[in-house]
Amino acid sequence: MLFQTDRLLLREFTEADWPAVLAYQSTPAYQRFYPEVGGTEADARAFVNRFLLWQQEKPQWRYQWAVTLRRQDTLIGNCGIRKSDPDALEAEIGCELAPEHWGRNYPVEMGRLLLRFGFTELGLHRIYAQCIAENRGAVSLAQTLGMSQEGRLRENVNIRGRWHDTLIYSILEQEWKAKVE
Repeated sequence: MLFQTDRLLLREFTEADWPAVLAYQSTPAYQRFYPEVGGTEADARAFVNRFLLWQQEKPQWRYQWAVTLRRQDTLIGNCGIRKSDPDALEAEIGCELAPEHWGRNYPVEMGRLLLRFGFTELGLHRIYAQCIAENRGAVSLAQTLGMSQEGRLRENVNIRGRWHDTLIYSILEQEWKAKVE
């Protein structure tokens, strides 16, 4: 599967993508909001291998794409949409981006593609996202995509010894359709 925006290409992961993933996941700016990232070669390989396995699922119900700049094949992040099981009518979206590419609105392009894919190709009723409350970029992205805040989970994520709240945002199919029509 391959998707394009004006500036980005979303493609299937390959085994050769792990060094680029390791490069951005090892940065302190990235690790600020990700508790599970260790920043080792083994971590990056396992991260990519998980998505390679998802690509083989029949029917496929979890999608995670490598994000590259359209005019280059430079991996700058990833994004995905994941149902909890093959028959679910809701899914979670998420994206991550190498810190040197922050501030260019790439996640908005990724998010719009994910919503369109989820509602038109997967036939979903609801799409949601979770983010650390202090992650202003993720909060802004959810709001820009037209998602509504549903709730706040208090101190449910521990990142390097510090507890953080998680915000939950969602959008329903009819809300999305009203925005795109």
